[in-house]
Amino acid sequence: MAMTTGASGALQSDINVTPMIDVLLVLLIIFMITQPLSRMALDVQVPPPDETVTTKTPPSQIVLELADNGSYSINGQPVPKDQLDTQIHAIYDQRPAKLLFIKAGPNRIYQDVVEAMDVARGAGVQIIGFTPQEASSK
Repeated sequence: MAMTTGASGALQSDINVTPMIDVLLVLLIIFMITQPLSRMALDVQVPPPDETVTTKTPPSQIVLELADNGSYSINGQPVPKDQLDTQIHAIYDQRPAKLLFIKAGPNRIYQDVVEAMDVARGAGVQIIGFTPQEASSK
């Protein structure tokens, strides 16, 4: 703070803003340097785009399909919704690998997918994956 005497002899106090601006510029530079370092990375495995998606699945993989019309099927075999739990239990009780892929139709609501995931978790499925949508022909 600078103290000056005016023409009338009274003291006047004025704030010297130069040091405050210097401090703010240093803080700005510190934040600009630390911001890119604070970003977290998320590892994601994405398949290469030029691979063709086949509808045939290996026999060891189980795919639960949720069609747009409200029907369910496991590896192409239609399953009523009320028997979905027993079918998944029958499949996964003797399997050591508890992996299920879910293929939902594009117009299927999110609640149906979550309910199917809950049924699968209740049947002992440990890993749930989602299959990508098939590329539309141009």
